[in-house]
Amino acid sequence: MIEVVLNDRLGKKVRVKCNEDDTIGDLKKLVAAQTGTRADKIRIQKWYNIYKDHITLADYEIHDGMGLELYYD
Repeated sequence: MIEVVLNDRLGKKVRVKCNEDDTIGDLKKLVAAQTGTRADKIRIQKWYNIYKDHITLADYEIHDGMGLELYYD
């Protein structure tokens, strides 16, 4: 289990516990459950790399305690 921190740049930080073999789509569902936003309206990125739903966290080399950017489309 790893913990990922997502910052939406509006003052809200979301901490989500997930597995490294989960996909970005699974992470979006967990974030949606905590924030009350629909999962299809969430975009997760780091700098200018927008993460695709079907790729796992391990493939993107997302580790425990890593911070990602959370945007609402």
